Amino acid sequence: MLEEAERWLRTRSWSAVDRPLHQILAAKQRTGQSVSVVLPALNEEETVGDIVAIIRHDLMQQVPLVDEIVVVDSGSTDRTSEVAAAAGASVVHRDEILPRIPAVPGKGEVLWRSLLVTSGDIVCFIDADLKEFSSDFVSGIVGPLLTNPEVDLVKGMYDRPLGGAAGQGGRVTELMARPLLNMHWPQLAGFVQPLGGEYAARRSLLEQLPFPVGYGVELGMLIDALHLVGLDALAQVDVGVRKHRHQDGQALGRMSAAIYRTAQLRLARGHLIRPSLTQFERGEDGFEPRTYSMDMEERPPMVEIAEYATRKVA
Repeated sequence: MLEEAERWLRTRSWSAVDRPLHQILAAKQRTGQSVSVVLPALNEEETVGDIVAIIRHDLMQQVPLVDEIVVVDSGSTDRTSEVAAAAGASVVHRDEILPRIPAVPGKGEVLWRSLLVTSGDIVCFIDADLKEFSSDFVSGIVGPLLTNPEVDLVKGMYDRPLGGAAGQGGRVTELMARPLLNMHWPQLAGFVQPLGGEYAARRSLLEQLPFPVGYGVELGMLIDALHLVGLDALAQVDVGVRKHRHQDGQALGRMSAAIYRTAQLRLARGHLIRPSLTQFERGEDGFEPRTYSMDMEERPPMVEIAEYATRKVA
């Protein structure tokens, strides 16, 4: 491993237990920083309510760590919005945010728009499909941002079991993202879960970053943050085990293509020759091709959006 990455692993990798909750709360009170938690959600009625309820109980009612929980619904056809609201979250539909710019499908699109409907100095993103959720996910990754002014972005790291086998989750990470980072951005080789959906960052950083609209958002954010603020402003915290719904192989293929495209643009700011991916499914007459378009769009840094600037002045 690159010497700089090895040094970073020793100095910027922590465990959630390294910062007791009372220490994090004292730092929050001392610095006056506010914390927003954002859950991007699409058809997550089975899990989103429990996640919101645990965060509210543990980190808003028991202790005043989180100032707001916002669920951004990106077009659910189930009861995601109703369940999230009943659990105590503020629920906003993706299409209601910045209607001047038509929304496109994708997780990155939702995260980008969430900056307009949150107010926290620190924004913590949590995926809405987590099972057996613990509030340590939030306090663990927010802690370094409140206690260490030199840190601007913190990723969660964890075990990801698959089918009862430990450490077998994160297939796109191991087959696509980790090789890309090791070959092209070796400074980032120390991140255990570079594609993980649980991370927190200072608003002052997030508002300067472009957001890939789809699955490439986590990789793109990590690479862009490295170039903007440097490796020592990035960190990771061990929060235990992450259990969630797993995607099938073809969905992982589409995710991998989007991530590769995100990396390619950052390598050369060029364009894919063929911005699509063909996969195959067995039908009545043999294998049938299914071609999917890869998202080619990125949202600009939020500081370039007039509505965001107006909101900050107000």
